[in-house]
Amino acid sequence: MSAYPKEPDLSAYMQTVGRNARRASRELARASTAVKNAVLQALADAMARDRVRLLDANREDLEHARAAGLDSALLDRLTLTDAGIDAMADGVRQIAALPDPVGEITDLKMQPSGIQVGRMRVPLGVVGIIYESRPNVTADAAALCLKSGNAVILRGGSEAWRSNQAIAGCLRAALVQSGLPETAAQVIETTDRTAVGHLITMPEWVDVIVPRGGRGLIERIAGEARVPVIKHLDGVCHVYLDGAADPDKAMRIAINAKTQRYGTCNTMETLLVDAAVADRLLPELGRRFEQAGVVLRGCSRACALVPGMEAATEMDWTAEYLAPILAVRVVDGLDAAIDHINSYGSGHTDAIVTQDYSRAQRFVREVDASSVMVNASTRFADGYEYGLGAEIGISTDKFHARGPVGLEGLTSLKWVVLGDGHIRT
Repeated sequence: MSAYPKEPDLSAYMQTVGRNARRASRELARASTAVKNAVLQALADAMARDRVRLLDANREDLEHARAAGLDSALLDRLTLTDAGIDAMADGVRQIAALPDPVGEITDLKMQPSGIQVGRMRVPLGVVGIIYESRPNVTADAAALCLKSGNAVILRGGSEAWRSNQAIAGCLRAALVQSGLPETAAQVIETTDRTAVGHLITMPEWVDVIVPRGGRGLIERIAGEARVPVIKHLDGVCHVYLDGAADPDKAMRIAINAKTQRYGTCNTMETLLVDAAVADRLLPELGRRFEQAGVVLRGCSRACALVPGMEAATEMDWTAEYLAPILAVRVVDGLDAAIDHINSYGSGHTDAIVTQDYSRAQRFVREVDASSVMVNASTRFADGYEYGLGAEIGISTDKFHARGPVGLEGLTSLKWVVLGDGHIRT
């Protein structure tokens, strides 16, 4: 593993990483779109060219992970393949093709005094990203940060250390080739967990932290950070089948929202069904979910309609299962559905299926979530499907960025005033 020692030398190392990132961020902030795109193209080319080295490093990580007893889901997220490397390279190229938000001036308006006032998009500065398992995050996150003019410090999980260091080599080569400092994107070279504690408590060097991983990791970072954090803790997502829902749409959306993938934060965890249509929809949905291997846990009214459904407890309404388990509740109309979602939901993604425009509009206005959908699966809630390219993460906070965080979410706004010798009288 890493040759870097434990404390106190680790503190000096992390301070050096932070200081170098701050210096590099100033060069990145003035880099042209062409230069930033050149870095990303060079990164994509380097990963494709060095695929054997990346696969060899990943193979070592997988061997150690199996020996350590990691479960199959973690091994799956850790695995790199030829196709996976191609996908990483394509993802980076897609980010290069996106419009550059930095420097864009909007809302420029003439004031009575004669000055013009607008707002300009600017980089955040230095972004720290803490994540687990997935080596592709190293490339995606670095590309998003560089394109938005931010220096980035990446701290991946120890299980992916070799894979991440191999991708870091591609990053350094791409930055040097494009004339930017290689410290603009740094992958922490130690597996010592105390490095995270340093990273999240260096506000002099780091402007924002983005954690990507399990609830335990995110809770720790949110609780200990002295740097602002872009995060979401849970993805307790709902689909509400309204009394005015088209039955075919209701079936397709409910099944897809749960079964398309189980382990994602935008997977439906609670299905709400209007009592007006529950007897028509729930028995068939129950059969389809049973065929898909989904365990259903329902309220008393739902259990009466679906043979074999388990009785739900209060804890089921707030559960993020990330598994083939679904909570089901029959509700008395739109008001009850909205009340349930706003009481038990995590503010991530919630959907209504209805043909009634006014009910759809009420749902969109009143449900308190970062993404609200009408007649669409919650599985669409990610940066790629929103046209943002790869995403840095999803935020359920209400300040700065909310929902999938892409390039624009990695920028801030500053006021710009244009005058021609104007003075205030």
